[in-house]
Amino acid sequence: MAVRLRSILLGLVALVIALVLAGITAVGWEIVLGPKFRTTTDQPFEVTEARLARGQYLVEGVAHCFHCHSEHDLSTPEYPIVAARRGAGWLLPIPELGTLAAPNITPDPDTGLGAWTDDEIARAIREGVRKDGRALFPVMPYTDFAKMSDEDVASIVVYLRTIPAVRNTVPARQLIFPLSLLVNTMPEPLAGPVPGPATATPVERGHYLATLAGCIGCHTPTDDQGIPLPHMELAGGAPFDDPGREMAPVFSANITRDPSGIAHYDEAMFKETLRTGRLPGRVLNHIMPFEAFSHLTDEDLSALFAYLEAQPPIKHRVSNTDPPTPCPICKRSHGLGNLNVLPQG
Repeated sequence: MAVRLRSILLGLVALVIALVLAGITAVGWEIVLGPKFRTTTDQPFEVTEARLARGQYLVEGVAHCFHCHSEHDLSTPEYPIVAARRGAGWLLPIPELGTLAAPNITPDPDTGLGAWTDDEIARAIREGVRKDGRALFPVMPYTDFAKMSDEDVASIVVYLRTIPAVRNTVPARQLIFPLSLLVNTMPEPLAGPVPGPATATPVERGHYLATLAGCIGCHTPTDDQGIPLPHMELAGGAPFDDPGREMAPVFSANITRDPSGIAHYDEAMFKETLRTGRLPGRVLNHIMPFEAFSHLTDEDLSALFAYLEAQPPIKHRVSNTDPPTPCPICKRSHGLGNLNVLPQG
């Protein structure tokens, strides 16, 4: 009997081990072994005036790096960046994920990027892996930045080397389970060089700019697992916690050309809104990085507008000024949600 019982127990243990191994294999061995990453080089990027200028434009404008990597003054509706803490890191207002801070990206050698090589910084930006091989959480939009050209990422790195170093240690990351494990499965090494984007038309240029600016990621609703809802690209409804209003939820706008979106915008109004963060009579929520977008050139704003005009209109009413009501489309409660209906077919 004892021998039979031992045999049964060993069989159960073997079954549990097999199931665990099968589960890990299905999800990815990265949850145990760490993220996939490529080996970096020590080769520095050449510093040129063109790269410094382009890097400043991307960091302070299109890619709005300082918007996430700097503390903000939350005492005013515009939530301006605290100048003395520019790039020094910030505890992000996303408590539902655990403790998550945007790192210090100044050249400080102890708490920032001063001890990183140029390629290590480039790998973090586009491939989501830190100097020490740990995975970044994709609130850092490295999946979008993976499409950033080699020249643009080099320009960003060159410019970041020139900003004032600020000594500031941000809180250690403590993600909730199972994100603390799943984060290791997300980085993907680049397969090869990334050429410059297609720029033959304003729509092509606008697509590249919209990718670096995070327009699609922020203005597309997702399910509870963070997966974008199908056929809802740019239709708004993605939730954010507003740190200036005691973490009250705020939802991204529908920026398609549907009447429920921005069909009433002409190009002049679009440019004015992105540069000021205001509409007639009210200030828009500055979780949207208007401070950075105020630096965009007329040509780039025109290209962004052309890209949005070329996208299919999607009916999805979203408001942050009306009382929240359940929305059958995105399954969340937001202003005007009850006026939405599920698409037919």
